[in-house]
This record gives sequence, C-alpha cells and structure tokens, in this order.
Amino acid sequence: MNDPASFESLGRETIEIEAEALRALAGRVDASFARACELMLATQGRVVVVGMGKSGHIGGKIAATLASTGTPAFFVHPGEASHGDLGMITPADLVLAISNSGETDEILLILPIIKRMGVRLVALTGNPGSTLARQADAVVCCAVAKEACPLNLAPTASTTATLAMGDALAVALLKYRGLTREDFARAHPAGTLGRRLLLYVRDVMHTGDDIPAVPASASLQEALLEMTSKGLGMTAVTDAGGRLVGVLTDGDLRRLLQRNVDVYRARVADVMTRNPRTTTADRLAAETIELMRAQRINGLLVVDEQERVVGALNMHDLLRRRIV
Repeated sequence: MNDPASFESLGRETIEIEAEALRALAGRVDASFARACELMLATQGRVVVVGMGKSGHIGGKIAATLASTGTPAFFVHPGEASHGDLGMITPADLVLAISNSGETDEILLILPIIKRMGVRLVALTGNPGSTLARQADAVVCCAVAKEACPLNLAPTASTTATLAMGDALAVALLKYRGLTREDFARAHPAGTLGRRLLLYVRDVMHTGDDIPAVPASASLQEALLEMTSKGLGMTAVTDAGGRLVGVLTDGDLRRLLQRNVDVYRARVADVMTRNPRTTTADRLAAETIELMRAQRINGLLVVDEQERVVGALNMHDLLRRRIV
C-alpha cells in the first residue's frame, strides 16, 4: 500500500537537495561569469543556445528569457546543426553551449566549425575540466554535489542549477543594458504588461462617424437618438467649431426623468453636464482606466489641444482589450 507520508518525505527531500544546489551555485558566480557577460554584451549578432536532451529543454528556456529581456537569442538543436542548421549561425554570433558533462558528442562535433568561423563560445557546464570547457572563451560552472534522483542519474538538481545560472546571466545583462518596463513590454505585446504600457487611448477610441456628437442647438430628443444609435451611453455636445461644450450621459438622462423634464421640449444645452472630464489620444489607456475608476464614470470623450472632439471610449472598450 502506498504511504502518503513517504511521498511527502521524498518530495521535501528533492526540493531540499535542489535548494542546496542553488545555494552552492551562488559561490560560482565569479570572474568567469563576468567574462561570459562581457562577451555576450559585446556580441554584434545573437546568442545561439545549444544543448542536448534535458540540457536542450533548459537551453530553450534560457534562450527565450534572454530574448525577452533585451539580449537577442534563439535555440539551435546541436543534432540538427550538423545537418544544415549551422547555417543559422553567423560569425557575429555567440554560442552558449550547455552540457553538464561537457562531453556531449553532438556539441563537440560542431565546435571545430564554430571556432573556424570565429564565433565566441561560452560554456555552461558541470565539468570545468571537460573538452567543451577547454575550448570555450568563458566557462560558467553549474556543478552540483548530487542529483535529486536517488540513483544520482536523472538530471534534476543539475538542470535546476543550469536554469538558475541562465537566469542570472539574463538578469545581469538586463540590468547592465538598462532595460525599462517599456522595453520589456515591447517584447511582450500580448501580455498584460504589454497592453498596459503600449496601448494608448488612440488605439482603442471610437473615431469619425462612430463618435456620438450633437450641436449645442440640438433638442434633447435628438441627443437621445444620437446616444442610442452610437451605443456608448453618452453624446458629446459641441459648438459650431466642433469644440466640446458639454456631455449628456445615461446617468444624466435618469436624473432628468426623476425631475420630470419633458424630453420632447428640452434643449440639450439646458440639461447637459458642462466642463466634463476628458482625456487625450496620446494618453496611456491604462492611465485613462484609473481616471474613469476614480471619477466613477463609464465613458470619456477624447479631445485635442483646441478642445475639439476627436474620439470617444467607454469602459467596455478597455475591458475588451484586456487592459484590466
């Protein structure tokens, strides 16, 4: 019969072994690590990450992390490299080779070609005395005392350590390059951060004939028809030059009905809200959402420097773009 307590004990032991491997890894961030960073910063091309098996899976993640944090990088399978994919590597690139043993045949096979091309080589390995390490321009040691696997065979602690060292390289380069939140967002346009930092009001607002607007001379009935046809729960009220003089919203209408205002006889200029809150097209959509929340309003008109209405948006537009 399976013993749940035994499963829990084995799980904790695995995590403790890997945690200890990471603690020891901090002491290996040394001059060789700094040299690797210098070489990667000086690279005019891309960082090409190679690795076989589990190291390859870790390499793919490291390449993705580098690419998303300001260091152009991609992964090449070393087995495929010797069958044509070496053409993806140029003399301007740097190869980041991952091999715990430092003796992976598929990687060693392509090293002579890489060296003849003049490509710089950084090794992430658990064996600083290996063939890979001897040929590298910089060696980052990721050695661990033992694997979490009870047979000390399956890559567990070693892959965790390699992944962490890859993160250390990426973050060190990120900070040295001075990467900003905006830079990061440009590499993640589909993510929440990207949408918050890259989407402006002009990207989500309604424009042209979709803007609800009536002249100040319009009747309240005409304004209500405009609100209904445009479906934004409001209409701008403008002067002859197209400048904003007021707004009529669904909330205004409810308050008018409570006051028993005759919607057939009233003029929109007599019942509109004057000096309404507005925004500009070059404002971040995320900032505009905060303004709308603070003011407890569901819609905003967009104006230019001359107070002319150039757009309109409501909370549903921002929700559809998943800015919140």
